[in-house]
Amino acid sequence: MTDYLIVGAGSAGCVLAGRLSEDPSVRVTLLEAGPPDTSVAVHCPAGMALIAKQGKPAWTFETVPQPGLNGRRGYQPRGKVLGGSSSVNAMIYMRGHRADYDAWAAAGNRGWSYEEVLPFFKRAEHNERGADAWHGSGGPLNVAELRSPGRWRDAFVRAGVEAGYPANPDFNGAEQEGFGAFQVTQRNGERLSAAKAYLTPHLGRPNLKVLTGAQVLRVRFEGRRAVGVDVRLEGTEQTLTAQREVLLSAGALQSPALLQLSGVGPGAALQALGLPVVHDLPGVGLHLHDHIDVVQVVDAPHLKDTVGLSLAGLGAMLRGVFEWRRHRTGLLTTNYGESGAFIRSHPDEPLHDLQLHFVVAKLVDHGRATVLGHGYSCHVCLLRPRSRGSVTLASPDPLAAPRIDPAFLSDPDDTARLVRGFKRMRHVLAQPALAAHGGRELPVSAAARSDEEIERYVRDHADTIYHPVGSCRMGPGPLDVVDERLRVRGLERLRVVDASVMPAIVGGNTNAPTIMIAEKAVDLIREDARTG
Repeated sequence: MTDYLIVGAGSAGCVLAGRLSEDPSVRVTLLEAGPPDTSVAVHCPAGMALIAKQGKPAWTFETVPQPGLNGRRGYQPRGKVLGGSSSVNAMIYMRGHRADYDAWAAAGNRGWSYEEVLPFFKRAEHNERGADAWHGSGGPLNVAELRSPGRWRDAFVRAGVEAGYPANPDFNGAEQEGFGAFQVTQRNGERLSAAKAYLTPHLGRPNLKVLTGAQVLRVRFEGRRAVGVDVRLEGTEQTLTAQREVLLSAGALQSPALLQLSGVGPGAALQALGLPVVHDLPGVGLHLHDHIDVVQVVDAPHLKDTVGLSLAGLGAMLRGVFEWRRHRTGLLTTNYGESGAFIRSHPDEPLHDLQLHFVVAKLVDHGRATVLGHGYSCHVCLLRPRSRGSVTLASPDPLAAPRIDPAFLSDPDDTARLVRGFKRMRHVLAQPALAAHGGRELPVSAAARSDEEIERYVRDHADTIYHPVGSCRMGPGPLDVVDERLRVRGLERLRVVDASVMPAIVGGNTNAPTIMIAEKAVDLIREDARTG
């Protein structure tokens, strides 16, 4: 018996486990389907390239064929390890724009405006620059500059200034727009995942139990009250019970799937799969959306100080291994996406609607493809897409992958913005700070010049930048899944705490906002426990 059962040891689940177990009178059990985070590929920042190649430790999901992507299936990897996606991501610390959170509050979610969530961002954060009006000091999540950035990080920023955009030294400060270097969730040259920040330091607590290799199959109910979960552990199916609450933190793809497997979701669809309906909640799995993204790759064989597969590149990587092992500095501290920008697809846009990620390597097919030589890449992603998809069950088998349909580019406005964004990205890469060093855009994109040709390129090559949200949307409406306190509507002792509750995606990377959601959830859970 435990007080709180937490399903999923990702960014949110680790925060919940670490914070709730601060109270020695509270018993907490955290369940993770993946293994412990012992791989050096997790802790060494540059190891994310190896993770991308191997597809582990990760769930390697795919979407259904996407009409907006010319029938292609999108790739949807999620972390399957302690720390979840914070153990496999690019470590970029980004909150989004204040308008994103103000829109959440305006949609009927009291307590979620920017001024109300800022204290939770600051509580989580230890920014090595120090505390100020926007940043915290002393929190579990270390936020740092890259220890050994390459010269191309700043060259990209100079190219942006040459193209007429402002430089921005702090994307999470007073203003987000402009070009600048990314801060990262690293400490002393190592990845600082949510597990290392919130969980690992407290594994010795007697009131905290962490079970890895624990695949949750369904939530158990007595009437409409969640009382525990069925879990496959060490080859056998077991039932674990929770005296206070079950907290789902399995992510935007798996939390809605788990609810449906448990009989919570659109009743007719569940019945068609032979699943008993505990609660007909039609919004479960709807409103899935994501940052759709497309990449331009520049081939520059002579730029040996970019990350690349060549004799010189292998030599640099070998030297980097020794430097990282001895000093935690050098090439292996890179997160590859070292700098970026927030820009507008059109001058008349009231708010920047595009994000650029500059990568110091030739990135093809999510890094899974083996590409010879040196060069660099730039992503442009659409920050606030209008397209909405769904997560549903493909089978009543709890071990089967869910049916993931982000409906990429189903709204024509998304396509138009991405085409404009691609042209603006290309203009930046053509500035002297980069172009003067040589390099040629790969033919596959270089041939796309007109809007129609660029649109074809986008549809042939765009995909996620790994930020699915919204599938258990927070709000007061009939298709919303959780209320402003993250309680599943119509049920008791069950909450969802992860990126799936976002009413609308934020304008930036989603890891820091997910940690913020969990920090706020801890206060909500404690308040509800005190009031009965």
